[in-house]
Amino acid sequence: MFNQPNRAVGIVGYGAYVPRFRLPGSEISRVWTEGNSRSPIREKAVPGKDEDTATMSIEAARNALARAQIDPQLLRAVWVGSESHPYAVKPTGTIVAEAIGATPVTLAADWQFACKAGTEATQAAIGFVGSGMGDYALSIGMDTAQGRPGDALEYTAGAGGAAYIIGPAEQACALIQRTGSYVSDTTDFWRRPTTHYPSHAERFSGDPGYFGHVVPAAAALMAEMGTTPADYRYVVFHQPNAKFPTRALEQLGFTKEQWQTGLLVREIGNTYAGAAMIGLTAVLDVAAPGDRILMVSYGSGAGSDGFDLLATDKITEVQTRAPSTRSYIERRVQIDYAQYVRMRRKLATH
Repeated sequence: MFNQPNRAVGIVGYGAYVPRFRLPGSEISRVWTEGNSRSPIREKAVPGKDEDTATMSIEAARNALARAQIDPQLLRAVWVGSESHPYAVKPTGTIVAEAIGATPVTLAADWQFACKAGTEATQAAIGFVGSGMGDYALSIGMDTAQGRPGDALEYTAGAGGAAYIIGPAEQACALIQRTGSYVSDTTDFWRRPTTHYPSHAERFSGDPGYFGHVVPAAAALMAEMGTTPADYRYVVFHQPNAKFPTRALEQLGFTKEQWQTGLLVREIGNTYAGAAMIGLTAVLDVAAPGDRILMVSYGSGAGSDGFDLLATDKITEVQTRAPSTRSYIERRVQIDYAQYVRMRRKLATH
């Protein structure tokens, strides 16, 4: 399914947030395999004891507002996509909307579609603004580190994400030229309501999961737009690890120069609902007017959302109005496994 709103829209503001704490993959290997397993990433971002999806979303949203330079009262929707909402029954969206000053005359809601919950919210924001129901809508993809102790996911499950304000095309720093979605009922990753940690179907996470959706979604969107990989300056795919997106991008014919800017998983881990979205913020931080960008998300369950974007003359104006994604990545504080267990409350004390 390909989507193009009746009213031209784009990104008028964006912002990222990554917590400062980093757990090296070698630390996880030291604890669980006596150093005998190889970590698929260098390190991952871990939230502090006072951080969760709501607080991190607020930081990213404030950065997006700083770049958009609009009154938060003009936001007609605040939508948060995540796998790690702090409450089972109470929306994260209302917390964020209140904190940034968007209440009370606004919509607020939470979105769920595994790692593409954030791009689902963005699709909805595009439709909302594109239909004329409002001039601005805020969509967020944000998650905290999740993973059963000792499980393969623990090596890559990071924290962080991004926020986007969708608005009129004439105010956009990046035009949204077309979007497309590709979904199926494929089981590769899930978590039951009564369990603390997600489960995964191991090899099914690659084929038919990730590759069975990301690759055809990207190919279909390019076919719809009449483009080839050479037409894009940057490309960002969902990044559960470094191997999956690299293989998919090479299979489609993209080069390392096109994807290396947005491939952040080695430094901060898989940020789940924020993975593709935060990769896009890193690209927007360095993009120039006229640069074309392809972004494709992936969510287990399963599906992908593809976006064809074009940077406008306003991109250089907004880049310096808020902290860059790279600045968040570089302000790191290394922790050990014991500190990680304490911060993530993995040790039951009652």
